[in-house]
Amino acid sequence: MSTPSLKIAIGTDHAGYPLKAPISEFLRQRGHEVLDFGCNSAESCDYPDFIRPAAQAVASGEADYGIVLGGSGNGEAIVANKVKGVRCGLCWDEWSAEMTKLHNNANCIAIGARPVPVDLALKIVGIWLDTEFEGGRHERRIAKIEAE
Repeated sequence: MSTPSLKIAIGTDHAGYPLKAPISEFLRQRGHEVLDFGCNSAESCDYPDFIRPAAQAVASGEADYGIVLGGSGNGEAIVANKVKGVRCGLCWDEWSAEMTKLHNNANCIAIGARPVPVDLALKIVGIWLDTEFEGGRHERRIAKIEAE
């Protein structure tokens, strides 16, 4: 199980909004603090307005991890990855959740609410949090990602 009392930033647009409450509740049940960067309804909005602040919280150390949500998750991952120090993996199933932490040491994940149902989204979050970074050869690759 994941380490208790992590701070996890969450940001979403209108399309990802249906996943926000179930994921937030799942995280709280596991003993984590949720830092909610919005949005707060299914009304159309621009995802960078909510995703960038969530990613910045991860990069600054205000949050240990981040979860960003949208329709497909693609745009959200792109925005999060524009923030230096964030490694955001797009997760669509259990395997992708495991690999993004195991090999990429992702400190943020993106999930698309249109292709990923709630029950699978919760499994993705749990697996990602519970997976340990493998290190080894992957450390060299992470260093290259982080290099300027």
